Amino acid sequence: MTNNVSILEAILKINPDAKVSVNAEDFEQITWHDNTTPILKTEIETAREELQNQYNLKQYQRDRVKEYPPMADQLDDIFHNGIDSWKANIQIIKDKYPKE
Repeated sequence: MTNNVSILEAILKINPDAKVSVNAEDFEQITWHDNTTPILKTEIETAREELQNQYNLKQYQRDRVKEYPPMADQLDDIFHNGIDSWKANIQIIKDKYPKE
């Protein structure tokens, strides 16, 4: 499984005020700054997994965006063909990539 969530994102989920730097996405290269209390690797991994799960749940949104026509084209479609035609065209994409 590809992880789209960085170590830093997971740390900031746990402590939004953390002063930290992470080199090369390596747990061994985390530097805590300004007296930030270090967070255990297991806690960071758990937060990272939670964020990855949230990311995965929204895959349908990312897939839909790739197929939606540009907004100007959508507005032109509404102008020339009406809202019901536009809705039907958009529904095809929504049906292709349903919410899970």
